Amino acid sequence: MIGIIDYGAGNLRSVHKAFVYLGIDAKIIQAPEEMTGIEKLVLPGVGAFCASIDAMKAKRLFEPVREWVAADRPFLGICLGLQMLFEESEEFGSSPGLGVFKGRVPQFKQGKVPQIGWNQVKQTNASPLWNGLDDQSFFYFLHGFYILPENREMSIGETDYGVTYTSAIQKGNVYAVQFHPEKSGTLGMRLLQNWVNI
Repeated sequence: MIGIIDYGAGNLRSVHKAFVYLGIDAKIIQAPEEMTGIEKLVLPGVGAFCASIDAMKAKRLFEPVREWVAADRPFLGICLGLQMLFEESEEFGSSPGLGVFKGRVPQFKQGKVPQIGWNQVKQTNASPLWNGLDDQSFFYFLHGFYILPENREMSIGETDYGVTYTSAIQKGNVYAVQFHPEKSGTLGMRLLQNWVNI
């Protein structure tokens, strides 16, 4: 069973519908007690970094999610769910994240902000997440901030938007992407299925 963390993220329902479309059992998690029996965890995200962290804390989900990722259990972060894995975001000055990985989340300083629409992902390292997906495939993005991980070896994908930044990571059983597979059509569905199959 896949658990999808609910802290009020805008893309929660579309992520759940994507797994339902794939015929995969998934349920929405609104409290830590509901994580019992969960085998894989998804942290979706659209919205403000600081407010989302606060919402997770209010629902008592912050520590359980942080401990899940720190224990290297099967995990997928999507968009803000990727950014929150790191130490801090530049949003509103400085906002602390889950801090599982070292690195920060700066704001784009060029182009239209946020980045909205389709962009390519260069596959910088081999990963089962890319099975059946061509290098430089297009995925749907919606974000004004991006990650700068200290450990560049965890990067498996990069995207250019005036600056070349890490748009997909893999560290053990932890995967996360900056784009929205649930809004990326056939290729996005393939990526979600790949993650489930890992």
